[in-house]
Amino acid sequence: MKRNYSGCAICDSTWGNLWEDVEGERMFFCCDVCLTQFRRLVDRVKRETGWSAIEALEIEGDRRGRRCLAASGEARFRFRIAFNSLGEIRAFERLAVG
Repeated sequence: MKRNYSGCAICDSTWGNLWEDVEGERMFFCCDVCLTQFRRLVDRVKRETGWSAIEALEIEGDRRGRRCLAASGEARFRFRIAFNSLGEIRAFERLAVG
């Protein structure tokens, strides 16, 4: 999966040393909370879109909320997502693609 971060897959932090397989790819995470957030984000996008896989993911924002663009083939899905302190989704909103 192509991502716009070189550090942690969801927050881009470079501290920590947590490596986990997500969607068949070994990814770096700074902590367990970020790993939980990322897995829930991927699961929610796949449920909302019906996609079997996400090919690319762009994430902007911070712990207060993130604006994201997911891609699979030619299809695009833009959304806003926020998590609580345990990594559970507390807000999810579809956004217009454009």
